[in-house]
Amino acid sequence: MKFLRNFLDKQSKHFETGGKFPKLFPLFEAVDTLLYSSGKVTSKGSHVRDALDLKRMMLTVIYALIPAIIMALYNTGYQSNIGIASISNYEPTSWQQQFFLMLGLTFDSTSILSNIVLGALYFFPIYLITVAVGGFWEVLFAVIRKHEINEGFFVTSMLFPLILPPDIPYWQVAVGISFGVVIGKEVFGGVGMNILNPALTGRAFLFFAYPAQISGDKVWAAVDGLSQATPLGQIADTSMHLTYSWWDSFIGLIPGSMGETSTLAILIGAFILIATKIGSWRIMASILLGMTLMSLTFNLIGSSTNPMFAITPIWHLVLGGFAFGTVFMATDPVSAAFTEIGKFYYGLFIGILVVLVRVVNPAFPEGMMLAILFMNVFSPIIDRFVIKGNIKRRLARNV
Repeated sequence: MKFLRNFLDKQSKHFETGGKFPKLFPLFEAVDTLLYSSGKVTSKGSHVRDALDLKRMMLTVIYALIPAIIMALYNTGYQSNIGIASISNYEPTSWQQQFFLMLGLTFDSTSILSNIVLGALYFFPIYLITVAVGGFWEVLFAVIRKHEINEGFFVTSMLFPLILPPDIPYWQVAVGISFGVVIGKEVFGGVGMNILNPALTGRAFLFFAYPAQISGDKVWAAVDGLSQATPLGQIADTSMHLTYSWWDSFIGLIPGSMGETSTLAILIGAFILIATKIGSWRIMASILLGMTLMSLTFNLIGSSTNPMFAITPIWHLVLGGFAFGTVFMATDPVSAAFTEIGKFYYGLFIGILVVLVRVVNPAFPEGMMLAILFMNVFSPIIDRFVIKGNIKRRLARNV
């Protein structure tokens, strides 16, 4: 690796002021700091020094996402294999399935290898498109503004594919991540300036712009000709019967967005984020509290026409994007509330809103995405009230 370090040091002069490519310095700097720690570090004086810099923080979030990614690969392939087995004389129609057979594998839902490889053929193309298109916008804005390229996009590039269905058209992936990065972050000034979560902003745009391709039953199973509703969709539809157990929903063996199905994998990620103090346990706990209070309220009210009133808190926990949103989306340090008391109110209202959307709006059984984005907008106001309250109390003590 010393050779690579020397090579980068020799090339740096071409990207600095006075070199051949000064406008591309943000791109060179991003590659350099990705491979090695920054050469500009503080060693003494009044500067605060901490081993947990932004790059290490983002890498920790990625580590926390690994269990969800593994389950995304497995469950995507598992659902596809089950769907293929349910169709007699099925002929592979997608390039993923044809390439899968070229590898000498069979459509077998009981095989761990078969499920993971087939799932990977759906997940990684979406991920690579996300990185390529989203990375292009990141580099473009960094070059124009003469800013460094921030590692935060690597987390966004991981989160965005995990909240998409496996059968989404690739061009929609490109459009969605473009909207999320440009409109959700860069128009506000870039990293640290955005008020909305970029990944959720891109997902919301796709949902409202192309509802048939992202909310229809067929998108949840990557098998042509197969319609497969999510558990939330089954419950909301009074003509359907829930065919999945709570345990299947907890493990993640249900249709849904690729990374949102396994509450177990997400809880492992939550433990990592809380243990490293990167994810706020206050936000997670208050979301859970808000969801519990609101769902129990609807349980007490009851309804003879709306089955969503009967959904208990333990079911809300494992259905849809609740767990994933609670752990990885709502805790985004940029778009969430910053004050400690504000985090409690921020999370509490998210938990309340997600149940309200799920239960009261029968046309939209999932509500986590909109609840988080709605509270992203209000998080600065929450912090403002908390800070003003603290100032008022301090002034009162000094009178």
